[in-house]
Amino acid sequence: MKAIKFLVAAIAGLAVCAAVQARPFEEIKKDGKIIIATEGAYPPFSYFQGSKLTGLDIELGEALAKKMGLTVEWKALSFDALLAGLRQDRWDVAMSSIGITEERAKAVTFSNPIYCSGGVITSKDAAIHTVESLNGKTVAVQTGTTYMEALRKLPGIKDVKNFPQDPDARSALMNGRVDAWVSDRFAVKAALEASPNSGLKKGDYLFVEKIAAAIKKGNGSLRTAVDKALAEIMADGTYHDITEKWMHEDIHCH
Repeated sequence: MKAIKFLVAAIAGLAVCAAVQARPFEEIKKDGKIIIATEGAYPPFSYFQGSKLTGLDIELGEALAKKMGLTVEWKALSFDALLAGLRQDRWDVAMSSIGITEERAKAVTFSNPIYCSGGVITSKDAAIHTVESLNGKTVAVQTGTTYMEALRKLPGIKDVKNFPQDPDARSALMNGRVDAWVSDRFAVKAALEASPNSGLKKGDYLFVEKIAAAIKKGNGSLRTAVDKALAEIMADGTYHDITEKWMHEDIHCH
């Protein structure tokens, strides 16, 4: 998706949803529509193919909504605005490969884990593949992610360069502006599959994390409804089909 188109969509989304208030599930059910915010620039989780929003998180979100008897109105905007907008009652749920952390859990309510992933170190240099090998190196990462927080806590790293979108961080590595790139393991997997001749080499985990849907803090009725729908799509095979389609493997948390 073109950057300008993304910015226009984000600005429009913010303007349209500014008046939305946090809603318990009963109110959402009456309306028949749930508003879910996502990044829209983070393949394979949520991204645009032309004007169509698609990806793993999008299909999982649609499946959850269907189990709840709802349709989805999607909002696409920058990752670092997702949780802030949720706290400001601009949408009902945020789904964009959001890792559960103690700090985030103070500000929002998380659903049960939807899948497990983690931050993976990627470089053109095969010698840069462990946490220890990042010592003295410059690393690219997306703004607002748990990976950025973790990298900044590591002693010995020369510099952490953060970018608004994950593809920008990857491009910094491709262009030789940084020594390594850290991103979600599935984002790295998708990038390597899309460009097998890129010279990128996947290394070790920076850490493993559980991914969930984020809901307005204290909205227990909506959290219960999302967890129920998640259990149902896992039980009836819908979850398996979606994750196999996008990831070619079972990614639920064991």
